[in-house]
Amino acid sequence: MHILGLGLHLLIAAFCAVHAIRSGQDRYWLFILFMFPLLGSLVYAIAILLPELSQSRGARRAVRGIRQAIDPTRELRAAQGAYSESPTVENMLRLADAQVEAGQPSQAVPLYQSALTGIYANDPKIEVRLARAYVESGHPGPARELLEALIRRHPGFRSPDGHLTYARALAALGEREAARHEFNALLGAMAGLQAHAVYAEQLQAWGEQAAARQVREEGLRHAQRMPRHARELNRAWIARLERVAG
Repeated sequence: MHILGLGLHLLIAAFCAVHAIRSGQDRYWLFILFMFPLLGSLVYAIAILLPELSQSRGARRAVRGIRQAIDPTRELRAAQGAYSESPTVENMLRLADAQVEAGQPSQAVPLYQSALTGIYANDPKIEVRLARAYVESGHPGPARELLEALIRRHPGFRSPDGHLTYARALAALGEREAARHEFNALLGAMAGLQAHAVYAEQLQAWGEQAAARQVREEGLRHAQRMPRHARELNRAWIARLERVAG
């Protein structure tokens, strides 16, 4: 047990050391961290990490990501509680979003549909979220119909997420060339790496390995040019790109 505890302390110290090097901290921190693994890590967290977390939006997102990894149903439980106490449209949408993120898109569909009433009827932002839930629950046809109707009603509406969902729906319906056209248009339009990751995975699923590698490498090159906070925000998409066959 003593050896396991020491190993854990050294692992935490190593994490802090990597942060210290990447963030340009004074090198004496490395001495402190490895000479006094537990105490050094605690001091480093109080002196460096906590102030950074209080100021950095990207770091706050990272903390939320860690919480999600530790307790993946945290937001889902909170959203269910909020909706049970007050079934407002806002809480209904929060719950639906949480269900999609938790891998329960089929349960989110009726909530999004129920939200599209009254002043929210034909709300394009809600329709985009409903379309995503349709695609992720295995119903690309209704997603395509919904998004095409949305554009007819709101020709000036622009949504990168909706565009990506439309491309995914076309791919799921077997309309490969149309989907390819939409994905290629998205690569230069979306600020992050989501389109690169999803398209590379889709190309790999189609058996187009060379094209998948090309999109993968393009996305990873783009990631290298990003500032640190942007890479942090795109960490999950970078990981997905790296898993595409190289």
